Amino acid sequence: MILKKVCAVLALAVGCIGFSQEAISRDWTSLVQTIEVSTDKPIKFRVVGSAKTQGDNNKSWSGIWARVDNSDDEPGFFDNMGDRPIVSNEWNSYTVEGEMGKNAERISFGGICSGNGTFYFDKFEVFTEKPDGSFEKLEIKNPGFENQVKSDAVPSWIQGIVNTRPVRVKEYSYTSNKDAVDGNYSLMIVGSGVVEDTSDYIGPKEGFSPQVGTLITMLDNLSNRVERTVGRLDQRELDYLMDEKANSIGALIMHLVATEVIYQQYTFDDISYSEEDKVKWAAAMELGKKGRETLRGHEAAYYFDIWKKVRARTIEELKKKGDEWLAKDVPGAGINNHFAWFHVMEHQSSHLGQMLLLRKRIPAAPKPIDVKDKIKD
Repeated sequence: MILKKVCAVLALAVGCIGFSQEAISRDWTSLVQTIEVSTDKPIKFRVVGSAKTQGDNNKSWSGIWARVDNSDDEPGFFDNMGDRPIVSNEWNSYTVEGEMGKNAERISFGGICSGNGTFYFDKFEVFTEKPDGSFEKLEIKNPGFENQVKSDAVPSWIQGIVNTRPVRVKEYSYTSNKDAVDGNYSLMIVGSGVVEDTSDYIGPKEGFSPQVGTLITMLDNLSNRVERTVGRLDQRELDYLMDEKANSIGALIMHLVATEVIYQQYTFDDISYSEEDKVKWAAAMELGKKGRETLRGHEAAYYFDIWKKVRARTIEELKKKGDEWLAKDVPGAGINNHFAWFHVMEHQSSHLGQMLLLRKRIPAAPKPIDVKDKIKD
């Protein structure tokens, strides 16, 4: 077994650059550090950290988390203590233990917290199994947060779950605190103004009849899952074509939007779009050669902004309807309105699977040309 004892973390200066980006809103935050690994057989590892939670309500929690990233892009070990959340306001040490195989490239680990409240972390340690079954402690940077936080930047750690993709969540602030388990300082994260994400709750919705409200929560859940899956891809990745007959991920997003538009026109009264929009929706519905030629050259925000406007119109129309409308037949179609909108959801679920496949096939971005070396040649 070979283990690279190299912490693949971004330098503090790089971290500060990452945090200058616009913050997002979310009901959880996390920090990450990464170690590159290599092994010729499955071995166990442990991530140990001290933590405590001073939550504002029973939905506030924290956890120690770990993930194994594999070279073949297949899912590796993952645990964030979501099934055994840290809710105690007393310092305790917590252990996440997992296994990595011969395809493992990296172990990423850190702390996660959710909800409003004050969350503390200290004394992180990582161990890997030796051939004799004992465990060896690895060197990690700033494990006890003795290098103090400045302007929300934690030295040698990155906010987020991937060390190359910093994610600053505006509801959370990071500072150093003298309430520590080991040394002089711990990391203190304060969550304030956090609004719970209910996108994974399916059921009635205030202001709508029971079944219509439930339908909307399903529609929103699926479109949110699509955005979480491909919303961070760049233009090159969204335009990638696996072969001459494939559709790009960007085109597939527009296909889902167009499907929703078609069923708006199919089931709602007095829904109309401009001729320019109709041309755009036609290309998205047909896909194929026309879609490959026209549905490209855009960032993810372009597609999802359009979808959100279309979804707002869907919700506006559904608010006028009751459960009895869902049971009504669509004239001449042999289906009712409920099936029509079930089909819209079915479409989203089906193409989400296609996008997951395409995302795995996207080649790595070409390395930038070194101008100095080019001149020498």
